[in-house]
Amino acid sequence: MLCIETICVENRELKNLTYHEARLNRTRSELFGYQDQWKLAEMIGIPDSIDNAIHKCRLAYDQDIDNIRWEPYVQRHIGKLRRVYDNGVDYSYKYDQRDELNTLFAQREDADDILIIKNGWVTDSFYCNVAFGDGTGWYTPSTYLLPGTQRAFLIDQGIIQVREISETDIFTFDSVKLFNAMISWEKAPVIDVRMID
Repeated sequence: MLCIETICVENRELKNLTYHEARLNRTRSELFGYQDQWKLAEMIGIPDSIDNAIHKCRLAYDQDIDNIRWEPYVQRHIGKLRRVYDNGVDYSYKYDQRDELNTLFAQREDADDILIIKNGWVTDSFYCNVAFGDGTGWYTPSTYLLPGTQRAFLIDQGIIQVREISETDIFTFDSVKLFNAMISWEKAPVIDVRMID
């Protein structure tokens, strides 16, 4: 089973590399038993074909790097979310295969993305970690599915705070932001909670 890291490349620079290395090395240790620490900057050479625009570097690995793919990145429009429910869903490691999540995403109907509820608690969307705003601060669920690198960065910077957010809490907030390694906080879409079905 391959795992992946999706790394944002902007101006030919690999972004948030410290956070990607931390997650990758933790995954290699916990899943495969490897204790050596990979230094991705020494392992990933940016091809000459990559210009200054935003690109996605998708690194697939197990005990070794299996493959690295590069592609231009275009941010998807997200304006509406649909709540979906799965009390057994687990995506604590960034696996290449996302069958469980794909099944949930297929339930989105006319929405652009999903908001996954597990045992009554808000977790993540299909593509992103989330944070809810109430006009005074931004809060990300403690019950996330995937420990996102952008999420870790934003917590460390004090931009978002961690708290329990139940499904019934959703509408006590004004808005929700969706972010991931490819979507910075500044570019993250802000969605009115009334657009969550």
